[in-house]
Parts: sequence; C-alpha cells; structure tokens
Amino acid sequence: MPVFNAEDTLDEAINSILSQTYKQFEFIIVDDGSTDASQEIIKQWNEKDDRISAIYKDHQNIVEALNDGIRQSSGKYVTRMDADDISLPTRLKRQVAFLEEHPKIGLVSCKVQYLGNKEEQKGYSKYVAWINELTSPKEISLNRFVESPLAHPSVCFRKTLIQKYGGYRNGAFPEDYELWLRWMEQGVQMSKLPEVLLKWRDQDRRLSRTHPRYSTDAFYKIKAKYLSRWLELVNPYHPYIVVWGAGRTSRKRAELLTQYGIRITHYIDVDPKKIGQQIHGRPVWSPEEIPKNGNRFIVSYVGNRGVNKKIRRYLRQKNYQLGNHFILAA
Repeated sequence: MPVFNAEDTLDEAINSILSQTYKQFEFIIVDDGSTDASQEIIKQWNEKDDRISAIYKDHQNIVEALNDGIRQSSGKYVTRMDADDISLPTRLKRQVAFLEEHPKIGLVSCKVQYLGNKEEQKGYSKYVAWINELTSPKEISLNRFVESPLAHPSVCFRKTLIQKYGGYRNGAFPEDYELWLRWMEQGVQMSKLPEVLLKWRDQDRRLSRTHPRYSTDAFYKIKAKYLSRWLELVNPYHPYIVVWGAGRTSRKRAELLTQYGIRITHYIDVDPKKIGQQIHGRPVWSPEEIPKNGNRFIVSYVGNRGVNKKIRRYLRQKNYQLGNHFILAA
C-alpha cells in the first residue's frame, strides 16, 4: 500500500486489512514522503501488529513506491491496496483461494463499491458500473482497449508475473493500465470475483484526477501502442482497418495507430453530412454499407457506452464477431 498524505483515511484503510479473515500475510506500507501525519499513523499501527512492514522514503512517485514494496515482499501473491480505500473482511481469503483453485489465472480482481458523489461524478460512477460488468477472462481481455477493465487497488496477482514480465513502469502513461496491457499481451489471464470486496473512494485529490500521466490523451497513446500490436496478430487484413467514428475526436484518437503502421481505409458514421464524403482521402460509409460476414476489420472509436452496445449488436447482425472482426477502442 503506497501512502502519500493520507491522514484522513489511513486509519480506516489499515484497519480494513488487519481485520481480514485471512490472517497469514505481510502488510507492506510504503510512505512516499508524506508531509502530514501519515508517518506517525503508520508507526502507531506498526507497534500494534508485527505483520506490518513500513518503508519510509523521500517523495518520488507511486511507481517507485509500488516497486519498492514488491521488492520487499516475500509472499506468493501480491495484493494491491490504496490508503483511501476499504477492503471488506473476506477479500484476501476469497482472492487467495481463487488463485489457488485456478492455476491458469494470473491475476484476480473483484467488484468494487463506488464511494463518491454519483451526481457530481457521473462519468466515474458509470465507469465503476462498467468494470463491475466484466468478470470473466474473456470479457476483461476483449474490453481492455475500451478503458482499464480493473480497479487498481482491487487486484491480487502472482508474484511470478513480476519476475516474468516486469513490474510497474515509469512513463507518460497510467502505470496500472500499461501493466494490464503488457501482461495480457503476454497471455496472462485475468479474472474478477463476482462480489464486492473493496470500497473504492473517489476524491478530488486522487492521482487519476490530478497527474498528467492519467489524462485522456495519455490513456489513448498507450492504448494505441498495444492495440496496434494486437491488431497485427488478429486482423486478417493487417495493416488495414475501418474506423467507426468520423468525428474529429474519434479520428484524432484513431490516427495514433498510424504511427505504428496501421492504415485506415474508411470511416463509418451515422451523420448524413459525413456519409459519402472523404476525410483525409478516406471514404465515409454509413453502417448499411459495411460488407457482411466480417470482410473488414473494424475498430470503434465511439466513446458513448450506450452507442457502443448498439454498435456491437449491429455488427453481430452482420456476422462480425468481437475480437475476430471488430474491437471497441473507446
């Protein structure tokens, strides 16, 4: 658990781990140069429970804190936790048992309860509802290019994955999303328990709201890198794709793929003003003009989740299969 100036929530977060029904664990807390009372709170808890191992360091970033904690760990599994969240009592027991019973699964997450203002932060609330829908390895894998399909502090994974495929990386990208994409590219299967085992707090000061590495542009740039490599493997028409979404934002995001050799031949759109036109030399089709039976590979950059569900249904009617003939990337 990395900590940086979390005095308001730290007691509750630590207590939620020490109150787990599964008792055999080491609790590594990495204080990343806090300037509030966090260090004192950690020291007080450390005196009460010898399962806590604390690391105090000058402030750097969450990536260094995470990797420092993993390097100090000696366990078979690594469970993530954040200093402003709450793990429910059976979380460790359920996640460890799942990995013990499913040796082919490398990482297991869980559903999360959103602790935030659902009215003021409707987008984030909808995101939580979306990730809670994705539980099977197939669902998680096929939706990984939409957004990060896992809540970072909800995961538990085999430590051998770090040794095989590397740990968290520093860069102009969200460190957790890059890790999921890299591991899944290597064939790591990820699953999600069908019950809520973590209360995920949404605060204005959280890194995902304040640091540029979590910006929308950063997500799409790292997504393009891994999506282009995935397309090379699965697209029978590589490097050619058709992009669903001819609006300026969709085109800008899809264009990131071209730096990796992907070539966009057509756009698809429902706007009658765009249909039949050419944008950057690429014709714009209506959905009705899409060839049947998966004769193109389509990448949807339409960001509206409700519209994306309609796109899925429409393409299935034309015998396009998700993962084989099309993928959602927004």
